[in-house]
Formats: sequence, structure tokens, C-alpha cells
Amino acid sequence: MRIISGTYKRRRITAPKNLPVRPTTDMAKESLFNILNNQYYFEDISVLDLFSGTGNISYEFASRGTQNIISVDQNFNCIKFINKTAEEFDMPIQTIKSDVFKFLEKTTVKSDFIFADPPYNFSTEQFSKIPELVFANELLVDSGLLVLEHSKHTDLSSIEHFSYAKSYGGNVFSFFELNQS
Repeated sequence: MRIISGTYKRRRITAPKNLPVRPTTDMAKESLFNILNNQYYFEDISVLDLFSGTGNISYEFASRGTQNIISVDQNFNCIKFINKTAEEFDMPIQTIKSDVFKFLEKTTVKSDFIFADPPYNFSTEQFSKIPELVFANELLVDSGLLVLEHSKHTDLSSIEHFSYAKSYGGNVFSFFELNQS
């Protein structure tokens, strides 16, 4: 994986082969950040990266100047890798080793942007639990955005707060907002 833009533009990060992850493709990540670039000043936002895996999305935000980033994953080796990489690049990423659903039930941290990249084999019910917890627990600021990454075979458009979806190859980003248009 590589960092697309910012301070660490073009830097490659190689994750250990034993991590149970499927990193967001560079093409999909670049497309997502092109959308976000028109909505945010990255230096001014707080980010919550759920099912963070290799930390791919967190690194991209950090490279673009975001100072408040929390990465949550239940796998110890993923957390260890993110911590090592963040330290190596001097990135302000706080990691939390936790089951994402338990974390969402307990946290009171509000974010401008929440990204979740759960396993693609999740059921629609498992996917829907993420926005349900985010909005029920008011974890987004009023103008905040939740993005769920999933496969093209999963349709999340019937879930409350769904706003729109963008497809990039086999990847889909579904956008959720408190006040969707």
C-alpha cells in the first residue's frame, strides 16, 4: 500500500503477511479522498478509523495533516503494526485494541469523520449495526460523515441515515449522514 498525498506522499508501507486484513485499494482510497478533499480541511477534523487493519486510512489522514486520529481494531498484531508505523513516521494516531461493536457501545468520543472497513462477509445486519450505534450514541458531530466500505454484492441503501454510495471496482463506499439530503 502507498500513501497517496500529503507529507508522506508516495511512501510505501508493507504490512506483515500474517495480518488478517484486506487493505483498501489505492484506487478506491484515492477516489474516497478526492471526495473528502472537497468537504474537509484535514487539519481541522477528528477521525475514527474502525476495523483499521493495517492503518491504511489512518496513515492517509495523518499524511494530510489530521492531528486527531483514533484507530480501532481487535487484532493485537494489527494494533502493534499501526503503532510501529505511526511511531516510525511520527504520526498522531492513537490505537485502541477492542471489538468495534463494544467500542461503539461504550465510547463518548465525537468525530467529524468515521470510516469503517469491516470484513466483506459481514451480513447486512452486522453492517447496519455500525451506523445504528454511531447515530444512537451521537458519535458524529452535526455535520459529520460515516463511510462504510463493503463489496459490490452488499446493498446498504435501506439503512437509516444512508445518503449515497460510490463504487470503485469491487469496492463500494456507502456514506451516512445525520441530515442526509
